[in-house]
Amino acid sequence: MSTPHTTAAEPSYLVDTGVRTGVMAWLTTTDHKRIALMYLYAMVVFFFVGVAIGVIMRLVQLTTFQHLITAQTYNAMFTLHGVIMIFLFVIPGLPAVFGNFFLPILIGAKDVSFPRLNLASWYFFMAGAILAVLSLFTGGGAPDTGWTFYAPYSLRTGTNVSLAVFAAFVLGFSSMLTGINFITTIHRLRAPGMKWFRMPLMCWALYSTSWIQILATPIVAITLVLVILERFFGIGIFDPAKGGDPVLYQHLFWIYSHPAVYIMILPAMGVISEIIPTFTKRTIFGYKAIAFSSMSIAGVGSLVWAHHMFTSGMSGFALMLFSLLTMIVAVPSAIKVFNWVSTLYKGSIDFQPPLLFALTFIFLFCIGGLTGVMNGALALNVHIHDTYFIVGHFHYVMFGGTGMALFAALLYWFPKMFGKMYSKKAIYVSWFPMFVGFNMLYFGMLILGMMGMPRRYYVHLPQYHTLHVVATVGSWLLVLGLVIFFAALIVATFKGPKAEANPWGGVTLEWTVPSPPPLENFDVIPTITHDPYHFPQQEVES
Repeated sequence: MSTPHTTAAEPSYLVDTGVRTGVMAWLTTTDHKRIALMYLYAMVVFFFVGVAIGVIMRLVQLTTFQHLITAQTYNAMFTLHGVIMIFLFVIPGLPAVFGNFFLPILIGAKDVSFPRLNLASWYFFMAGAILAVLSLFTGGGAPDTGWTFYAPYSLRTGTNVSLAVFAAFVLGFSSMLTGINFITTIHRLRAPGMKWFRMPLMCWALYSTSWIQILATPIVAITLVLVILERFFGIGIFDPAKGGDPVLYQHLFWIYSHPAVYIMILPAMGVISEIIPTFTKRTIFGYKAIAFSSMSIAGVGSLVWAHHMFTSGMSGFALMLFSLLTMIVAVPSAIKVFNWVSTLYKGSIDFQPPLLFALTFIFLFCIGGLTGVMNGALALNVHIHDTYFIVGHFHYVMFGGTGMALFAALLYWFPKMFGKMYSKKAIYVSWFPMFVGFNMLYFGMLILGMMGMPRRYYVHLPQYHTLHVVATVGSWLLVLGLVIFFAALIVATFKGPKAEANPWGGVTLEWTVPSPPPLENFDVIPTITHDPYHFPQQEVES
């Protein structure tokens, strides 16, 4: 792809350019890059709050009989940990930060289709976050239901569930508005010559994700409103004591929440599909297969929700059907992994930090995916349902998958976003305790689950204690790696050397503009003349 270069004299989005200055220039901006950075700063704060809660929960498991916190506090903590990590970090993370920042640049546009709506989605996000915090200190204290808010307990507990579910409802609006914006942007603002199959694969991932955000999020929003109505007015919808059906709540919740897993993982897969061609200097293997597999995951992934409910008493036919669909949804994910590995084969591999974290993603995501297929097997699911195996599997997919991909994206695009380079040595140093600690923590949970350790238990029996100690020590190593990682990036933001426009030798459009990009990205909208991932040396080799 080729485009006229913009000039470095153009003021960047990091410099105030309008009448407003200082904080107000940020809070009223409609620049997609500034909005992305506001999401990033907020999410990093939420992430470390969630990490701190997770560490406290691991400290509780260092002994078999607890004196550190009460059982009620422990219940509130794992609820809060789940709500923060899922609704405030993982679901919005990659689309809101890197989708906002790079989608317009990747397709050759000057901004998203609805800049003011983009800013409104950030305000919905922050409003939801504030409401979630308020729910901790008002109306009976922090919710203790778990992040799923399962009925009928969420209807009967005296804690402030109503405000917490309303916070999730508000956060859903942020997600839907972002999805609408991205779909319209991709349909309407692609540069001349950028046909559908000339889009970078990150755009395909965001496009698939956006459809899930629009179609699935309203379902959980309505469900959460019904919980509030039932709590306030005693309407019998989910409470069996009032003629309601708690299994209906599970269906409605998982009809959204399993597709939400793909809202989390599809952009992560898009990031990996950008990083691997850049650091192998090869056209991605099977471009169309990866693009179509993103759409397949979005489609089939919306039909497998009931594999979360195999022990709830569904019919035998329903059990077999959802088990089969669960196996089928693994196929498009396997296609992606095959194509990524095939791209690495005989590539000119440049082993930079973004590639290290991309390969870490592939390894950890494969473990998460394989344990997911185990969950889909009916006979095995009865044994491991609601055990630590589920917790381990979920974290391998969400943290080992989405989390590591988010770190890879941050390393890959950091020079472009901030115009500075980080210490590669510090990132390599951070990776080792992060990787070792991650596997000690969550693989230990997989084994605990196979042994029969139930999830969410405040205390545990002596036969589980050794693995709990191993997992807790692993959490310390993981946190050490995270602290080194983010410290290196914070130092680079203030003191790092100036980054080149294209430090990695990438060929997509974001690498053709200065670092950081100018206010409107391009002086002249580029014209696209060939397919993405077109590396000059490949022409020489051929």
